[in-house]
Amino acid sequence: MTRDEASDLLRRYHRAHSARDLDALMRLYAEDAIVFSPIFKTLHGRAAIKRSFEDFFTLAPDYSVFPEDPPFIHEGDRVAEVSTASATYSDVLFGLPPTGHRIEYQIVRLLTFRDAQIVVEQRLYDLAGVLERIEKARVDDELQVASDIQRALLARTRHVGAHFEAVGRSRPSRAIGGDFFEYGDWASGAFGLALGDVSGKGPGAALLGAMLQGMFSMEVDVDHSPSATLARMNRALVSRRIEPRFATVFYGVLAPDGGFGYASAGHLPPLVVRRGGGVERLSTGGPMLGVFPAAEFPDYTCRLEPGDSVVAFSDGVTEATRLDGAEFGEERLMAAARANRALEPTALVDALFAAVRDFAGDIAPKDDITVAVVRIS
Repeated sequence: MTRDEASDLLRRYHRAHSARDLDALMRLYAEDAIVFSPIFKTLHGRAAIKRSFEDFFTLAPDYSVFPEDPPFIHEGDRVAEVSTASATYSDVLFGLPPTGHRIEYQIVRLLTFRDAQIVVEQRLYDLAGVLERIEKARVDDELQVASDIQRALLARTRHVGAHFEAVGRSRPSRAIGGDFFEYGDWASGAFGLALGDVSGKGPGAALLGAMLQGMFSMEVDVDHSPSATLARMNRALVSRRIEPRFATVFYGVLAPDGGFGYASAGHLPPLVVRRGGGVERLSTGGPMLGVFPAAEFPDYTCRLEPGDSVVAFSDGVTEATRLDGAEFGEERLMAAARANRALEPTALVDALFAAVRDFAGDIAPKDDITVAVVRIS
């Protein structure tokens, strides 16, 4: 699909949406289309999608959407579109009663097309942008709702395949955070893990993190090397000019034979914890995403044997601080990983979080803390 074709499809979508023309909207969705929505959860098929539009237009009769400029990112049959939505809600939204005030917030839609129709749509809302415009008395409750939805958007915390087990966990320093991780099963039998950290904190970091996570989830059926995938993500971010936001990302792919190919975009090097007790750092890789248009992200490989684990983490782990100002650091992380290497992956992640918590004591984390472990069976 060319960019002009993608532009025409999006233009038809917004024209039909503005006119509340459900028949025209439904012609843009495949019969077996799937929509992932924070409001309506997972919708399977055109009939369910049509009912959701009917319900939503009743919930927000004056709902309008304005695409931003540039309006979308285009890669083959996949499109990411950022828009600004405005509406007055007449019923409960995300568990909150209506306020009677018109609110404005950002939406990211990740679309996959087939034969000029939408087959997969994932909607990501700037929930904090919604919440900030609702009465101050409700902010605490609303942020809890945003936190719950962000957790729902994170990858499955545990995933088991024929030759591996993966476990991840993220603890935001605020109600919502900028760390993310995503799993992906390749058609070849390989398994992909992405772990990233968006600069800054709060709604902007959370929205960009959700957007990157969604874009990685759409890459799992494309047989690209980790370096090529990071280069595609980098070009997409640079073209959006989301300054001063940037992200560090680690992306690795574990093959059934134990080969582990990976690339890094400015992220802290993960650890390989050997079954026999050795711990080593992986190579560091290229620059962060979203800064240099022509950045390169070298591919690296290593060999994992049964019982070996890859431990990926965000800088909230190593920069956790105790009362005297000392940081947890990589050496303590390596020691904790070595000491607990015999534990199952879920228990190993628990032990690493406990080590950071015990070190920091009562000091609240200043950054999001994320750890993901992949162990070859």
